[in-house]
Formats: sequence, structure tokens, C-alpha cells
Amino acid sequence: MIAKSHSGRGNKSAAFTLIEVVLAIVIGGILISGMIASYMQAATRAEWSAYSLAAQSLAVMRLEQTRAAKWDRLAYPPIDQLATGPHPTTVEVLDIPVVGNNIAYATNFTTVTTISANPPIKMVQVDCIWEFGSRGIFTNTIITYRAADQ
Repeated sequence: MIAKSHSGRGNKSAAFTLIEVVLAIVIGGILISGMIASYMQAATRAEWSAYSLAAQSLAVMRLEQTRAAKWDRLAYPPIDQLATGPHPTTVEVLDIPVVGNNIAYATNFTTVTTISANPPIKMVQVDCIWEFGSRGIFTNTIITYRAADQ
């Protein structure tokens, strides 16, 4: 008969040590918290983009109203509905999804400036000012030029 040696080497079980388990949990926690922070940042940026696009839409709407104003120098008497100077300030609701009472408002400032009398050219500037929570106040600005009889 052959005698078997019972040394301690063959009896070790294949398992993780406590340090390895704790380290794996810490790495997993860092990864999960990083994914959650990234998701929250992406959601905030998407919401900011929605606010900015809604404000831009309001500014374009006001710009189109000034482009639709009649300015005909050849009529008798001449018609100029596009008066130079500041126009009435409007406060409007941003067109974003609303849940409860989180209605967001924007303020439109429209200014018309005479650039040239001959040829008649005016500059129309629309500033749409809106607030995004605690991140501050933002402004969308559109500027265009308009000639008479268009």
C-alpha cells in the first residue's frame, strides 16, 4: 500500500478574501454612482435644451410679427407700422411640458433701429429672456434687417 501525504496545501478552498470582496463592492459603488450622476446631468442638459428651444421659438414668433408689419413708403399716405424704438414688452409662457405648477415664463424685448434712410433699412432685434431654475437667467437674441416695401 502506498501512503498518502496529507499536507495543508491540498485542503485550501477556492474563495475570495474579505479584502477582495470589499474592494469589488467599492468599485461597483463608484461605477453605479458615476452612471447615476451621468444620467442626472444628461437629464438636466436635455431640460435646458427644451427651455432654450422654446425661448427661441418665442423670439422667432415675435420676429415674424415684426416682419409682417406693413411698411409701404409708396402708399398714400405712407404706412410705417414698424416704428423705430422699443416695442411693447411681452411676457409669455414657454412651450414646454408642464407638470403641476412648474409653468415657465419668458420676456420678449423687441427693438427696431433705423440703419439707413436711403435705402430704407431697419434692424429688428428680439431678446427673449428666461430663467432656468437655480442656474440663472439666459437670453436668446435674434437680429435681422428689413427693407421697406417687402
